Amino acid sequence: MEKEKTRLEDVSRALYDIKNPDVFQFKTASGLTEDIVREISSQKNEPDWMLAHRLKSLENYHKIKMPVWGPSLEELNMDDIVTYVRPKTDLKNDWKDVPEDIKNTFERLGIQKAEQESLAGVGAQYDSEVVYHNMREDLLKQGVVYTDMENAVQEYEHIVKEHFMKLVPPSDHKFAALHGAVWSGGSFVYVPEGVHVDFPLQSYFRLNAPGAGQFEHTLIIVEKNASLHFIEGCSAPKYNQINLHAGCVELFVRENAKLRYSTIENWSKNMMNLNTKRALVDKNGTIEWISGTFGSHITMLYPSSILRGEGAKSEFTGITFASKGQHLDTGTKVVHAAKNTSSTIHSKSISKDGGKSVYRSSVVMNENATGSKSSVICESLMMDAISRADTIPVMDIRNDEIDIGHEAKIGRISDDAIFYLMSRGLTEQEAKAMIVRGFVEPIAKELPLEYAVEMNQLITLELEGTIG
Repeated sequence: MEKEKTRLEDVSRALYDIKNPDVFQFKTASGLTEDIVREISSQKNEPDWMLAHRLKSLENYHKIKMPVWGPSLEELNMDDIVTYVRPKTDLKNDWKDVPEDIKNTFERLGIQKAEQESLAGVGAQYDSEVVYHNMREDLLKQGVVYTDMENAVQEYEHIVKEHFMKLVPPSDHKFAALHGAVWSGGSFVYVPEGVHVDFPLQSYFRLNAPGAGQFEHTLIIVEKNASLHFIEGCSAPKYNQINLHAGCVELFVRENAKLRYSTIENWSKNMMNLNTKRALVDKNGTIEWISGTFGSHITMLYPSSILRGEGAKSEFTGITFASKGQHLDTGTKVVHAAKNTSSTIHSKSISKDGGKSVYRSSVVMNENATGSKSSVICESLMMDAISRADTIPVMDIRNDEIDIGHEAKIGRISDDAIFYLMSRGLTEQEAKAMIVRGFVEPIAKELPLEYAVEMNQLITLELEGTIG
């Protein structure tokens, strides 16, 4: 029987489980009806084309069946989910104007400190709406746009209409359709040609209302020869009822541009996290996905890259931590749709106390993707005999002039390794901690420790420091 002192403790959620009273300015009824969708659009005073988009998405939602190939979603009942909660404040551009209870929540999470010390701009969403947004003046002068999606629909309508849900159409799957019908909040970023944003932008999504859903939409366009690092953080307190997250991220990386998109998912264990993220990369462009998945009851998340331009690149780096009551089904998809494209996938997972971690990927080499390369490495570490890790890689190769490889490792911590380290003077818990540190270090070093609040809590403190 495993000794208690060698157990890897769960991520401490004391900070994230602090909840505010469920105070709101407006809230729809629970469930999903045409009247509710129309009410959301009316609340936002949207143009007619967006309402039409929502109603068509609702039609798709009712037609498309639930996915049956991943974790069971039987616990989710949309009749119990509130799809829109407007907090009791409007958008603020000055931190001191944010209501005290909301401001205190984000300050405890370290958002304001990160903005002051390390970030070029911050957006903070609380329930269904962005409540704070700010960006450095010098970026504004260079033509960089960073705003919430509601304002973007009004102020940059021609750009939004051209790109909104074009990469992730509502017909794609059931939860893309749901998102298209009830989306709210999120970020719009536009980086003009030749502009390099030297410090990251970060959006933080906090869901406070029990039994609610969060459906933010992120749309980022990085023009030719430009670059950006964007960080997404999210958390929610724990309730004894299901919450739902079905956001959508659409990334357009133009010729010779570069975008790094870092995500730290730290939802509570009553959350269904059914998110969709997709990037379209043009000639010699680069998309870098950095993904840390630590929370939620169930996650289905597979950031996807479509490499449509010659020489386009995709790099995916991810770590997943699944504990008791968690089924985290994560991975990535890459479509090589042009010559001399390349992709690398490096994924690691830790599972304990009966947690289930599934790595699922798809690499497609189209007929015209000659000279392309892909490397897939996925490694899983199980901390005990009751946990589970699965690797499900799919490779669809449609031409012979490519270079592709896959390597997978699944195992438990070796007793021999622990014994060896103890023979060098380490205690048993120190030895086990060192092995875990070594396992996560190649991934952790790619995560934005100095910028993203969660990583300090979840990697540095929890995975390294709480064994014993």
